[in-house]
Amino acid sequence: MVRKLSLLLAGALMGASAMTIVYGAPGSTANAAGSETYRQLAIFGDIFERVRGQYVTPPDEKSLVENAINGMLTSLDPHSSYMNAEAAKDMRVQTKGEFGGLGIEVTMENELVKVITPIDDTPAAKAGVLAGDYISKIDGEEVRGLTLNDAVDKMRGLVNTSIKLTILREGADKPIELTIVRDIIKVKAVKFRVENDIGYMKITSFTEKTFDDLQSAIEKIKKDIPNDKLKGYVLDLRLNPGGLLDQAVSVSDAFLDRGEIVSTRGRDPKDITRFDSRAGDLVGGKPLVVLVNGGSASASEIVAGALQDHRRATVVGTQSFGKGSVQTIIPLAENGALRLTTALYYTPSGKSIQGKGITPDIKVDQPLPDELKGRDVTRGESDLKGHIKGVEESDEGSGSVAYVPPEAKDDIQLNYAFDLLRGLKTDPAFPPNPEKAVMNQQ
Repeated sequence: MVRKLSLLLAGALMGASAMTIVYGAPGSTANAAGSETYRQLAIFGDIFERVRGQYVTPPDEKSLVENAINGMLTSLDPHSSYMNAEAAKDMRVQTKGEFGGLGIEVTMENELVKVITPIDDTPAAKAGVLAGDYISKIDGEEVRGLTLNDAVDKMRGLVNTSIKLTILREGADKPIELTIVRDIIKVKAVKFRVENDIGYMKITSFTEKTFDDLQSAIEKIKKDIPNDKLKGYVLDLRLNPGGLLDQAVSVSDAFLDRGEIVSTRGRDPKDITRFDSRAGDLVGGKPLVVLVNGGSASASEIVAGALQDHRRATVVGTQSFGKGSVQTIIPLAENGALRLTTALYYTPSGKSIQGKGITPDIKVDQPLPDELKGRDVTRGESDLKGHIKGVEESDEGSGSVAYVPPEAKDDIQLNYAFDLLRGLKTDPAFPPNPEKAVMNQQ
């Protein structure tokens, strides 16, 4: 289940900081702390005991410690944090791309949970839940007063357990009671469709299933459109907050035959890891347009940057979010985890995206509807307090408006991509010339 906000406006701070991760242990051991550090820790211990013993009401000691740890980590950058057992479990669910639940995309409206759409062939769809339904009670408990996250948590649960929903539906004279048995819900990381002579693929996040979903989408598009009729593909990375680094590498590799995809560079100048592509372009060299906006962050910027530097794709849209850092997830005791920024990543040309973002080859702005005019829908790493300043970062900063119209007919960026592929629009940046690829010489 996802927030409706993620369908329209990018929650790039939360999404990017939560999803661009590399599992593993820290690469090096820190030097022993000096005496001054231990003196400061003693002061912390003294303050903790005084708060614990003298604060006007008895504080939650676990929360005190967790907040202190998070205070230390968030002072480093916006993407480092401590995750307790519940938060770490939630993160693993997000990256795995499947969970025990009902299979509905929801939002919160008028203090009720509104169903955006039931996912095909899931318990909710089979039970008769419809788009536009309002969920007023979950297992007899009123939804009013709950946050969207609270409601989603209640609807998720162990497979083969039942849940009762009370639904308000337009046209129904009384509430509808549905008992639904939870099942494994596999969230599609790639949504695709055929647009006459063009294959359209939208990657919503980079989970463990993203590359497999992309491969399946390409195979289906090839079956539906004869090769001599297929004009090319659109890869939509707008509002994509990021995800797993290895999946970003695999997605990039799907369209590349050779060369570097991305490199990561850590604290030690010698700590450089390079990820290279292998032979084989899954779309056979067909023209490719990549769409980005202010909601395209992290892993999605790795893909856009790799395809742009190799001159494999033309990037269309507006400046991307600009999150060029890699977080390592380090398991801790009691099932918690430390999310720590351990490296910055660089495109094949050797450019850092941090605080800069991907600049599209063809800038195409998407106008805001009247109801959003005057609201701040611009997203960018450079606007985040305490962000790591990138070597390519300038006063212009990173990011742009993060908005995609719900209806394709209103989507100027998407239709511009279609027109490019069909030859209805021309631009020197399309088609790109792979012979002019820009590679890092270091």
